[in-house]
Amino acid sequence: MKLDVEFLRYLSKDDFRVLTAVEMGMRNHEIVPAELISRITSLKHGGTYKVLKNLLKHKLVHHDSSKYDGFRLTYLGYDFLAIRTLVNRGVIAYVGRQIGVGKESDIFEVATEDGTVLAMKLHRLGITSFRAVKSKRDYLRHRSSFSWLYLSRLAAFKEFAFMKALEDHGFPVQKAMDCNRHCVIMSLVQGYSLVQVRELQNPEVVFEIVLGLIVRLAEHGFIHCDFNDFNIMIDDDEKVIMIDFPQMVSVSHQNAQMFFDRDVECIYKFFAKRYNLSFEDDADDNNFAHADIDESGRPSFSSISKSSGCLDTCY
Repeated sequence: MKLDVEFLRYLSKDDFRVLTAVEMGMRNHEIVPAELISRITSLKHGGTYKVLKNLLKHKLVHHDSSKYDGFRLTYLGYDFLAIRTLVNRGVIAYVGRQIGVGKESDIFEVATEDGTVLAMKLHRLGITSFRAVKSKRDYLRHRSSFSWLYLSRLAAFKEFAFMKALEDHGFPVQKAMDCNRHCVIMSLVQGYSLVQVRELQNPEVVFEIVLGLIVRLAEHGFIHCDFNDFNIMIDDDEKVIMIDFPQMVSVSHQNAQMFFDRDVECIYKFFAKRYNLSFEDDADDNNFAHADIDESGRPSFSSISKSSGCLDTCY
């Protein structure tokens, strides 16, 4: 469902009261009974049902009567709740055009009251990303049931925390501004994803920087798990910025070495194919202060020395 913020301005306090009631009910119900929503809102004269009918019309809630008369939030309804909270906090004032879309998120330009342009990332975990969630992420832990909205909220909070920690330790990441529900507000990158860049002035230098970031992350206790040309941004001065962190795992993860090797392999393949780099002499040329290299000249996960105060112990 496409985000149409024009309708947001026409929603009343009662509309948001009912949306919030549905959200509260979803903590214990996959489909929230209509009677429970009515009790939570305490609107008089059947007001809850009138509001639900309007919200259903605009696809902010989904109706299900297969077992009983009930409702659940849609992603659009969740979007509106998050955006309203961030507007009330004074974090953003305007929502602009969509600037990115992926399997698990949508990215929009937003602006503050003084005109500063930021990026808003709405996490949208769902069926297309189910296998990735089950195999790579620890959101589910020991849960046998879950809500996609809840998992998207966890993904957003996890990414926000990662970005804050990485920024504090000097990593080239966007500045995380605020987070609510499944929404993260961050600084806007003035650059391009590496997949869009056909030529580089100094591809060898950029390659060393990018590969060095994989090693630095591991030294600080993290494996990115999706370090590819889509998640590496570069500006006109060929400054590198890392993005997209909700899938990161600790170096103590049971599959950490596999994820690390896959990130490294992905970077080698991309730079070889796109920029025609040759890595035959890597064993002699690479210089990573805290990581040995294997026989092929690539960083070795087993020899990486974790720095004191590793960040993964906090997340």
